[in-house]
Amino acid sequence: MNVVKASIQDVPQMHKLINDFANRGDMLPRALSQIYENLRDYFVIRHGGSVIGCAALHVNWMDLGEIRSLAVDGSRQHEGLGGVLVEACVEEARSLGLPRVFCLTRQPAFFSKQGFVPVDRAQLPHKIWAECYYCPKFPDCDEFALIREVQAPVPDATA
Repeated sequence: MNVVKASIQDVPQMHKLINDFANRGDMLPRALSQIYENLRDYFVIRHGGSVIGCAALHVNWMDLGEIRSLAVDGSRQHEGLGGVLVEACVEEARSLGLPRVFCLTRQPAFFSKQGFVPVDRAQLPHKIWAECYYCPKFPDCDEFALIREVQAPVPDATA
């Protein structure tokens, strides 16, 4: 399965996939307008014309990005698709020059397998908490903060 940048045509399926997880309390819901406005952040995996997975890399600041809205269709979980989506986000962070990416998740074991380590939320900038007001669990957050260092791209020695 190939990971590609999301297109306008993917948005309705991404919206459904993300909000299916949000309805279970696994992530923040996303309005269609939020997905359209941030479409350039998103990657998708398609199979047979359907979006079966998505994730976004959102740039928070000059040295920090967030992986958000990671969702894989329930019938396709445990196939490694989530890890492939995370790696696409990490590679994009690397290409942008971001030295670190973080996530807020209720699935810390999954992200630990992807090279993330727990971090005290107080070490993250206050700006990242702006979306917390939209969470039905606010202010009693049950998410874990994890972070991953992103290696800078290796310069091309032939250039």
